Amino acid sequence: MVMIFIIFAITFTYCFLGNVVSISNGNEIFVRDEIYANSLPYEAIFNFGDSISDTGNAAAFSNKTMPDNSPYGSTYFKHPSGRLSNGRLIIDFIAEAYGLPFLPAYMNVNNSQEDMKKGVNFAFSGASALKKIYFARRGIIEPQTDHSLSVQFEWFKKLKPFMCKSKKECTSYFKKSLFIVGEIGGNDVLQYISSKKFKKIRKVVPYLVESITHTTISLIKEGAVELVIPGNFPIGCNAGVLTNVISTKKEDYDELGCLIAYNAFAEYYNEQLKNSIETLRHKYPQAKIIYFDYYNNLKRLYQTPQQYGFISDKEEILKACCGGSGPYHVNLEIFCGTGSSTVCPDPSKYINWDGSHLTEASYKLIAKGLVEGPFANPSLKTPLFNIA
Repeated sequence: MVMIFIIFAITFTYCFLGNVVSISNGNEIFVRDEIYANSLPYEAIFNFGDSISDTGNAAAFSNKTMPDNSPYGSTYFKHPSGRLSNGRLIIDFIAEAYGLPFLPAYMNVNNSQEDMKKGVNFAFSGASALKKIYFARRGIIEPQTDHSLSVQFEWFKKLKPFMCKSKKECTSYFKKSLFIVGEIGGNDVLQYISSKKFKKIRKVVPYLVESITHTTISLIKEGAVELVIPGNFPIGCNAGVLTNVISTKKEDYDELGCLIAYNAFAEYYNEQLKNSIETLRHKYPQAKIIYFDYYNNLKRLYQTPQQYGFISDKEEILKACCGGSGPYHVNLEIFCGTGSSTVCPDPSKYINWDGSHLTEASYKLIAKGLVEGPFANPSLKTPLFNIA
C-alpha cells in the first residue's frame, strides 16, 4: 500500500505534470483593454507554490509534451496548458479579476522587463515548503523535486534586477504588486502520508509555518507591501486521499464522507499558520498580510454542492471527474488521460478533477470567494471585473 501511495504521489505532483505543455505567450494569453493600464488595483502579481497554481514551470522544466487530445486543459484552453486541471486555476481567475494577463511561468520568461512587468509565477508542481534534506534526515520519503519554496524565492531574487533597476524603482513597483506565498506545504504533508507516518504529522507543522513565514519576511525585506498567505484545503475530502486511506470504520468519516482526522489536521495547521500571520502583522505593520481561507472556501462546496451547480449525490460529489476505476474514480495504475481512464460527461458538475487537483469550476468558485469575499482576511483590493 505504501508503494502504491508513493507512485500516486509522484505521478500527480511531479512526473505526470512534466508531460503538460506550458501555455504560450501568444494570443491565448488573456489581456485586458489598455484603457485600464493606468488604473489597475495591482500592477503585477508574483506567485509562489505548487501544482495548485503552477501555470507551466514543471512542464517547461521537463520539456515533454502531452497529446493534444489530453483532457488536461480541455475545458478552457482546448489543449494541455501547463496546468493540472481541465482549465484555469485560482491564480488565473485572480489575474483576470484585476485586469492582468495570466502569469508567465518563471521558466518561460526571457529576462526582459516587458515580459515580466505584470508579474511572474514561480510555483512548481510537486514543490514542498521544506527542503529535501528535512525529509531525508527524518526517514520520510523525499519529494520528487527540489524546487522548494526557498528555491522559488531565489528565482525571484534572480529576476529582480530585470524587473526594477534601482531601490527607488523597486520600492515603487513592489508597493503596487501583490505577492502570493502558496498554497505550499500540501506536498510536505503528502510525504508523511505516503510514508505511513500520519500519526507524527503534527510534528512537521512548526517547520512548515516557519518556512512560509521566513519567505514572507524575506519578501517584505525585498519591498513587498501586500502579501497573501493561503491555508490548506480539507484534505480529508480529497478523492486521492480518500482512495489511499480507505477505512472500514464508519466513525472515521464525517457526515460528508470525508476523513475526520485528516481534516482535523488541516484545521490545526491553518490555526498555527494564522497565529504566525498575526505575529507578522505586529512585527511588520507597514505590510498588509492577507490570509486566504482555502479550507472553508472549498468545504462549503462539499457541504451544499447543488447550490454551486455541482451534482448533489453525496457519494458522487467526492469522486474525481477524470481517472480510472474505484469508489472515487481514482485508480493508482490508470491515471487521468492515460490508458483506459475516462472523463465525466460534464466536468463543471464535479469538484475534483483527477484525484489530487480540482476542476476549473471549483477553482473559479474558490477564486470568487477570495476576491469578492468572504474568504480573504483582510480583503483584497476591489477587483476591476467580477468572476463569473
